[in-house]
Amino acid sequence: MGGADRAPDGTVQTAGDTSPEAEAELLRLAREAPPARKLQIAEAMTRAVREAARAGILARHPGATEEEVRRRLAALLLPPGIAQEAYGWDPARDGY
Repeated sequence: MGGADRAPDGTVQTAGDTSPEAEAELLRLAREAPPARKLQIAEAMTRAVREAARAGILARHPGATEEEVRRRLAALLLPPGIAQEAYGWDPARDGY
């Protein structure tokens, strides 16, 4: 998944493993969802991204303490400089 691609008919296809028909149905459901449901979906996606990032950190640094994992995660998620300012963690020096 490298971002959205255009199908020959001009529609946007975002997942290479999803049929155009299924993707169209997903987009229709997303467009018709009430704002509260859209927020729930966004929150779930945010949690999933954080969990995946955390799993990646643990895979790359199996001996990391919980504090180190938290700092590495902050370095991944926060704008440059903020993780260093808030947590004393410099991604250029300490990595992600």
